[in-house]
Amino acid sequence: MDRTFHPRSRGVAPLVAMAAASALLIAGCSSSSGGKKAEEGGDNASAGKASTPRMTVALVTHAPPGDTFWDTVRKGAIAAAAKDNIKLVYSSDPNAGSQANLVQNAIDQKVDGIAITLAKPDAMKDVVSKAEKAGIPVVGLNSGLSDWKSLGLMEFFGQDESVAGEAFGNKLNSTGAKKIACVIHEQGNVGLTQRCAGVKKTFKGTTETLYVNGTDMPSVKSTITAKLKQDTSIDHVVTLGAPFALTAVQSVSDAGSKAKVATFDLNKDLVKGVQDGTIQFAVDQQPYLQGYLAVDSLWLYKNNGNYSGGGVQPVLTGPAFVDKSNVDTVAKFAAKGTR
Repeated sequence: MDRTFHPRSRGVAPLVAMAAASALLIAGCSSSSGGKKAEEGGDNASAGKASTPRMTVALVTHAPPGDTFWDTVRKGAIAAAAKDNIKLVYSSDPNAGSQANLVQNAIDQKVDGIAITLAKPDAMKDVVSKAEKAGIPVVGLNSGLSDWKSLGLMEFFGQDESVAGEAFGNKLNSTGAKKIACVIHEQGNVGLTQRCAGVKKTFKGTTETLYVNGTDMPSVKSTITAKLKQDTSIDHVVTLGAPFALTAVQSVSDAGSKAKVATFDLNKDLVKGVQDGTIQFAVDQQPYLQGYLAVDSLWLYKNNGNYSGGGVQPVLTGPAFVDKSNVDTVAKFAAKGTR
């Protein structure tokens, strides 16, 4: 089994946008929830399998329990694994040290490739270096666009969170918003910090940052409610994930506030909120695509030596806005759990 790892500095020729064609091969499989670790081969997927030798890929994320966003990432990864004849080993932990241990477990299992998120890059630096020394290629997805190259990852698939935040701030300007509360549900997560900083950069009104404990949804609800009662001038609540937006809608009601809610990220319930007007709009970073491309890229590297973005540029999967004008088109895919 060939695990020779070639760093970007060796000048491998760039791969031109393979993502769009392969991502259309959406397989009819579902993502289970619960537990930190599971093996998923996607045997029931409808896409045809590659005839290449079986390989094993570990997908290790910082997903907290119960966050449906990560179910969508996982479904994309399962679909790619099914198409590429890959044994997918998924694990997650929101604690950065524990996530690093999961990556070490994958190294010890001598997998053929690893896809990771870098919500807290400093905690992942050493273990990524160990993977590379072991000859295991590593790619990034979702979190860590500012750090993937410095950590030595081959490729990155995701959204530029600063750009997304700036676009969000401009969108708020068009709504006439004057004062917002930007709700960060995980302190120390660089992607979330970049989102709020981007919003603040372009939003012409006043921005306040509100920290909540994202692992305790009743606490999230009560904290947002208290803030809205304390400051009645807040006219928009900005959340950084779909479950928190839906909870914020409840907080607005409980506080007797007239604030509106807008958010980053989608799930099928959030899409319904956009349709009925309880959510103003959402930024879609296409998590299904992130999972799919990350896994597929490792197959392409092993079997054809390909590098998306030439190993020097990320492959961007967002941002795009979902609002009243296009939500019905997105809804049919969200109902399947793939948007």
